[in-house]
Amino acid sequence: MSLFSQDQWPTRIPPDTGLRGIENASQLRDGTSRRGFLKASLAGTAFAASMHQLDILQSPALASELKRQQKHVILIWLAGGASQLETWDPKPGRATGGPFAAIQTNVAGVSISELLPKMSQRMHHSAIIRSLNTKNADHGGAAKIMETGRAVDQGIPCPDLGAMIAHELGRADSQVPDYVSMYSSTEGRRQGGSGFLGGRYAPMFLTEQMIPENTSRLESLSELDHSARSDLRSFLANRFREGRPDLSVDSHNSAYQRVRGIMSSANLFNIELEPMDVRARYGPTQFGEQCLIARRLVEAGVPFVKVARAWWDSHGQNFETHLELVSELDHVLATLIDDLEERGLLEHTLIATFGEFGRTPQINSSLGRDHFASAWSASLHGTGIRGGSVYGKTDADGLKVIDGEVNAADLFATIFQAIGIDYRKEYHVGARPVPITDFGGKPIRDILL
Repeated sequence: MSLFSQDQWPTRIPPDTGLRGIENASQLRDGTSRRGFLKASLAGTAFAASMHQLDILQSPALASELKRQQKHVILIWLAGGASQLETWDPKPGRATGGPFAAIQTNVAGVSISELLPKMSQRMHHSAIIRSLNTKNADHGGAAKIMETGRAVDQGIPCPDLGAMIAHELGRADSQVPDYVSMYSSTEGRRQGGSGFLGGRYAPMFLTEQMIPENTSRLESLSELDHSARSDLRSFLANRFREGRPDLSVDSHNSAYQRVRGIMSSANLFNIELEPMDVRARYGPTQFGEQCLIARRLVEAGVPFVKVARAWWDSHGQNFETHLELVSELDHVLATLIDDLEERGLLEHTLIATFGEFGRTPQINSSLGRDHFASAWSASLHGTGIRGGSVYGKTDADGLKVIDGEVNAADLFATIFQAIGIDYRKEYHVGARPVPITDFGGKPIRDILL
């Protein structure tokens, strides 16, 4: 929809000529001359900067300031439900334990699955929660709970974790997206959503490729003409805005500015711009490359990035599945932690790993584990986390929580607290207050700094 109706345009400007179109326009309706327009354009805004100038990675000073001020979250979503027994809560020697042993970590008294040898040496950055009871073992319903931190409310569409963090940590003047979501296959294709927070906080959802589509300037349009069009649009929009209280005009302008910012951010998704040794550290897998993109995005100021890794739904051949997937998770997660730490970003970035639920302690006849939401695990790494901490306990076979039971709301409150968001905050949908953390949710203070 055009910002201006036909009769509000001072004269028709050819759509493909940029400033040259203004040369052909004798004068704008309100009396603004070409000289006046150019003067206003020079006063400009950040939005009028060139595409190249907007590349934040090319501005070390700005990147450094963003590092200093901002908090970020990277959620590694284990789509389908990873087994807690083959990751963070092993039960070696028990009938439910499976074939893998437990190994000692670099924190005394803390053991995890032998499938996580690299993470065993990074426990000083990590906290394990072994006592989640989220009560819902259906993929759809459970995923909704773990995306929003609450059961589905039929009366109101609630935002997911990424949208809430984008709302709380996003910057109005940011030139990069506030929320990016990447997936790798069918099980990860849960887009989530911004619910009542509105489209402004919806994710940039990458479905078919790792670089956003349609973010390049048309080759037929020069950079000069592209910038000139932006100058003209900005100038006319500002004049149109004067004296008009309709907020939809501001919303339109904001959306346009963000599109321009996203266009300028396309290089953030291009890992070919990374040195070969950095790419080699993450490995050639799609999951590794997406986590490298996640690091590039938080480095540029994106508050929330979700990377979904799928096919954890191991009803059959659970141990072969987890040998492959946990080994990959171990390598990529350890590399991501190291990379963030070396760049001074880990102290500002929280990494969380969880999916919709865990897997049954009982091993079925197909050597698989089924859906299980009664006693499962999540992990947190980085900012705000008390390194080397373990919270909660399951019984000897992992069948139930025997100490420190927590739910999704508690996990969300913990995440909010770790990155400095008041977990008691309320939104208002009309007259209805909606808490950012579901009723009763409290942070797990034992694993927080």
